[in-house]
Amino acid sequence: MSAPKDIRYLNPQQNEVKKKKYCRFQKSGIKYIDYKDPDFLLKFVNEQGKLLPRRLTGTSLKFQRKVAQAVKRARHLSLMPYVADLLK
Repeated sequence: MSAPKDIRYLNPQQNEVKKKKYCRFQKSGIKYIDYKDPDFLLKFVNEQGKLLPRRLTGTSLKFQRKVAQAVKRARHLSLMPYVADLLK
């Protein structure tokens, strides 16, 4: 038997090209995250009001900590809810 020269598959293999994640704060040059801006902070919170993890938002560790602190401060001042059914 001769060896096949090319391998054929029933389903073609898909090469998924994922977008490179980047920290929007470092790219924009933002140094301070304002806790008094709840509309901006809602981008980092899901529908229930929980913080989104770094792997989903793409923020760096340094700015993820600052976002978490800003969300906590906004919740304390009742600018953002602690728990919500449908936040967005």
